[in-house]
Amino acid sequence: MAIERTVGTKKALIVGLKSCVCALQLAHVIETMRPLPVEPISGVPSFVQGISIIRGIPTPVVDLGSVLGSPSERAERFVTVRAGDKQVALSVNAVLGVRDLDTIMTIRELPPLLQRASKDTVETIGTLDEQVLMVLRTGWELPDEVWQALTAQEAIS
Repeated sequence: MAIERTVGTKKALIVGLKSCVCALQLAHVIETMRPLPVEPISGVPSFVQGISIIRGIPTPVVDLGSVLGSPSERAERFVTVRAGDKQVALSVNAVLGVRDLDTIMTIRELPPLLQRASKDTVETIGTLDEQVLMVLRTGWELPDEVWQALTAQEAIS
């Protein structure tokens, strides 16, 4: 599913992992899709599942749950994100929709996505690809009460 962007708002793609709900800035998201075959590669960190060919482009697949300390058993969705002039697929358990985060609170009040990631994992990502690290640093983890407020507001509108 191609993602439609709206300029000037705090729109985010909400994704579910087995341990939490996260928000990725919509400006970085290319599309969501069912998982494609992944070819494992040797010598990569444990959070890199391998390479998948997405729209003809060899694309690294990163298990977002593993980055945050809770590896997924099996991805249900891929979210491709733009990282500079490259793309990366994040494997997640669910895509929960697009929401405007400014409707319930300011972005500064949300915990950063990488707050639960180990220092070693963050350093490894930065060493491998600084652009991917920048994309992940612009995301947020959504506490349960924030996700429930967004869901309730969506039901009202």
